[in-house]
Amino acid sequence: MLMPKRVKRRRVHRGRMKGIATKGNTITYGTYGLIAQECGWITSNQIESARIAMTRSIKRGGKVFIKIFPHKSVTKKPAEVRMGSGKGAPEFWVAVVKPGRVMFEIEGVTEAQAREAMRLASHKLPVKSKFAIKGQELAEGGEA
Repeated sequence: MLMPKRVKRRRVHRGRMKGIATKGNTITYGTYGLIAQECGWITSNQIESARIAMTRSIKRGGKVFIKIFPHKSVTKKPAEVRMGSGKGAPEFWVAVVKPGRVMFEIEGVTEAQAREAMRLASHKLPVKSKFAIKGQELAEGGEA
């Protein structure tokens, strides 16, 4: 599972998810990409699950690029604990995703294989996403 090697502050604020992605909104490494269409938190487990689905679908041919990383820690307090006495311990790590963010990229496979792999990966993610081809990201396409 993905998580930072070390962090300056273990407990971070929840933050707000508004606006569109200004960074990571173009397909750079691969030929095909999966683009988020809404805001959300994607956990490290969901990223790993989507990666496995994609690599199995393309039968380990081609290359998969993961362009999101879970930097934010989410804390939880244990069950049946009284109020107060500080914030809970970090429970899991999430990547904050905004609309337009390229989450995964694939190269070295046909468009049909890439489309199917991205479709399987999108079912593992909590945000709506669409399939895109390099150079045509901004064009309105169908959902993955």
